[in-house]
Amino acid sequence: MSLINIQNEVAQFDAWRSTVVSNIGGANIKVMRMDGRSYPEESHDYPEGLLVMDGQLNLIVGAEAITVNAGEIYIVPIGVNHAVAPGSSGTLVIFDT
Repeated sequence: MSLINIQNEVAQFDAWRSTVVSNIGGANIKVMRMDGRSYPEESHDYPEGLLVMDGQLNLIVGAEAITVNAGEIYIVPIGVNHAVAPGSSGTLVIFDT
């Protein structure tokens, strides 16, 4: 069993650069620091879980604006376009394959 301090991990990295901290059952667990800037639209051939540890994530999913607050997770379905709007900051944990 491993203990991972997410806050320590994310403090070491540049903003908007995710880093895999572990793999469980074929899923990646990544951490990312958000710094208020936007992040361009993307989609994936796998679902993606976006868990906000602290701060706030401002997502644009299709034409809908969604705010994900600390302690909340948003699941982006396979193939759905999503982008990060300005003002997103804090620590994000990403679950994907």
